[in-house]
Amino acid sequence: MNLSPSIIGILILTAFAAGYIDAIAGGGGLLTVPVLLSSGMSPHVVLGTNKLAATFGSLMASYTFYKRQLFSPSFWKLSFISTAVGAIAGTIIVSFIDASNLNKILPIFIGFSAIYALFNRVKEEDSNQLPTINSTLKTKQISQGLTLGFYDGFAGPGTGAFWTVSNLFLYRLNILLASGVARTMNFISNIFSLFAFIYLGYVNFTIGLLMGGFLMLGSYSGARSAIKYGNKFIRPVFTIVVSCMAVKLAFDAWSL
Repeated sequence: MNLSPSIIGILILTAFAAGYIDAIAGGGGLLTVPVLLSSGMSPHVVLGTNKLAATFGSLMASYTFYKRQLFSPSFWKLSFISTAVGAIAGTIIVSFIDASNLNKILPIFIGFSAIYALFNRVKEEDSNQLPTINSTLKTKQISQGLTLGFYDGFAGPGTGAFWTVSNLFLYRLNILLASGVARTMNFISNIFSLFAFIYLGYVNFTIGLLMGGFLMLGSYSGARSAIKYGNKFIRPVFTIVVSCMAVKLAFDAWSL
């Protein structure tokens, strides 16, 4: 499909902003999915193209946190597996939903994601310690991975925020450790869902790769800002962005 230079410019700027926000606290899809939908793509192609772009951003962010020793792959291996399985399942199921119905469903997911992330106030911990490995921890990791992986494969917007919030609640991690886990698991669900979307033929590679490059730049900047400034920087930025997104969605819904 042919897009005007102005639309391409908006997609590029949105991708950079989404990468920056996603690396800080998640929620980049709250920006990219509505913009891609407004470009005229079918909703299935929007989801697949967004997954391609988001994979670049989440890879850069997760690598940045890992390099700063804010993520331990061996500790979260069950989360890896369950997230991948959930993402593939969610993508397969969404492929069977009619495009006209999916157009109506996606704004609902985006709206609830924005509202949840905005008003959530889970208490954050100061500890740098990972929780004790036991059967309860394994159950939490598997359940969390399957649920959020499925959601990311099915819809996606707000997944990073849900990971951050649930990490704080389930494992009592501090905000940086919770963000490190969130960024990596978001990458896992993105890439496995992307494989499924490519197989199903629902990816615009030109737009996805273009946005992906700017998402990487935004993610690198955002991850470094989050690591440097911590929660005093993360919470206000995320709250402002999600608030603006929630207002826009409400306006779009009620102005028709």
